[in-house]
Amino acid sequence: MNDRNHRIYATSAASVYRLYIAKVERKSRTKAEVDEVMCWLTGHTQATLDQELVDMTTFQDFFDRAPHMNPARSLITGVICGVRIEEIEEPTMREIRYLDKLIDELAKGRPMQKILRQAQS
Repeated sequence: MNDRNHRIYATSAASVYRLYIAKVERKSRTKAEVDEVMCWLTGHTQATLDQELVDMTTFQDFFDRAPHMNPARSLITGVICGVRIEEIEEPTMREIRYLDKLIDELAKGRPMQKILRQAQS
């Protein structure tokens, strides 16, 4: 299947968001932490993130309209769904996988400072 036609692009961000919340809450993390991760990655404010979710924005449009993708996202590396993130060529799929990796790290109990690729103070 051509990555550009993958069904995740047409899936609403809100439907995946619900899955993210369920995943992290099973591991004693919170919706607020998911929101923080998503806002860090995309440059959304809480208000604009909430609006995208209410509007049932597709994942493709969610990333296309992101206010400012965080430049530190290039520090997100590793394997997600059996694929090395840094080898994903299609830009939107790479952004989706960055988010998936951040949610996985959150669910695994990694400290927020490390998830958000912030230097130790």
